[in-house]
Amino acid sequence: MIPASDNCPLCSGQAVADYHRDQRRAYLQCSACQLVFVPQRFHLADDLEKAEYDLHENDPQDLGYRSFLNRLAQPLLEKLQPDSAGLDFGSGPGPCLSLILEEQGHSVALYDLYYANHPELLESQYDFITATEVVEHLARPLFELNRLWGMLRPGGHLAIMTKLVASPDKFTHWHYKSDPTHISFFSVATFAYLGRRLGSAPQFIGADVIIFQK
Repeated sequence: MIPASDNCPLCSGQAVADYHRDQRRAYLQCSACQLVFVPQRFHLADDLEKAEYDLHENDPQDLGYRSFLNRLAQPLLEKLQPDSAGLDFGSGPGPCLSLILEEQGHSVALYDLYYANHPELLESQYDFITATEVVEHLARPLFELNRLWGMLRPGGHLAIMTKLVASPDKFTHWHYKSDPTHISFFSVATFAYLGRRLGSAPQFIGADVIIFQK
């Protein structure tokens, strides 16, 4: 029997198997929801995790960074009603997506565990919630995604950006797994599973944008 700490953090499944292993940590895959995840014993402590985030250089004035975020912003903007109110969950040290959306007339609140820790914002309701490069950091992805889903008004949108697992062979050489703060890796099948739980089929846009409508 596997230790309880190795149960799948998305569906609590116990049918997990080795997916990959490198010099630093192990990666398991759940047979039920297909999530690839790093067991809890390999997770960074909070102070070490924040130290990694502090190294990120996300400049809102960087045109390349704005172009990157526009891969999510533009399809989301096409779905929003005028003057929508949203939350950028995991906004990071240099919020940029919120600026892009606010330039189009929407209002965006910012929440981040380390850089904008305003838990009262998690008690409100929103027309949309964005989570760009966030879900791969979640130790409790089901808890967090269920919470975000509950914060959406009917008809609202949950817009996610994350790189998707393709295959074990590609995972071996995948740069995305090299970030020590990346611990939950989703695939098309994983988001399909999540959609069944949420009662909303995921819309896949490009290589790394996923939008659910409530």
